[in-house]
Amino acid sequence: MNIHSRLALAAFGALLLPMALVCAPAYADGTPVRVRGSVVSLDGSKLVVHAKDGNDLTVSLGDNFAALAVVKSSMADIKQGTFIGTATVTQPDRTLRSVEVVVFPDSLRGTAEGHYPWDLGSSSMMTNATVANAVKAIDGQTVTVTYKGGEKKIDIPASVPVVALVPASKNDIAPGAIVFVPTERQSDGSLHSGAVLFGKDGVIPPM
Repeated sequence: MNIHSRLALAAFGALLLPMALVCAPAYADGTPVRVRGSVVSLDGSKLVVHAKDGNDLTVSLGDNFAALAVVKSSMADIKQGTFIGTATVTQPDRTLRSVEVVVFPDSLRGTAEGHYPWDLGSSSMMTNATVANAVKAIDGQTVTVTYKGGEKKIDIPASVPVVALVPASKNDIAPGAIVFVPTERQSDGSLHSGAVLFGKDGVIPPM
């Protein structure tokens, strides 16, 4: 993604700040709930999502919530110095195999950095980290990623979805859009979020 001025970059970073807050592995006020499904409606700060389990969930969005389009990327974008997020599953030999990769723009470098449990399978983990080394393999590539306090070696098969995040308009979040919404469940049961990630041009958010 190319951002052609410092002003645009600063604005983008400010827009995405709520995402960094709601995506982090540690939650001060609520329990993390990751909502996946299709948009039923968006009315101001009230988002209704038809979740994968068949239920309609209502999410209260922050006044300045971030709208992020999830677009197609490629293995070529996973290179040394890139900040990525990847969900993995642990193989019988204890190696980590990626099931999806999100390429972050530089303005989001460091978002939710670390290695922590995820919910794409019983043994899944999420690693948000910087690619220190990438080695091409017969079927994909193997990367070593570093984050504060550690590093991981991860196999990324050529078949896994690779996507990137780009800024978008809230008006683009239309009924039927496929979304991923990282939320916090509050003590009263309500779901709150500062960001909505939605698929663009037929892309389904894989995270």
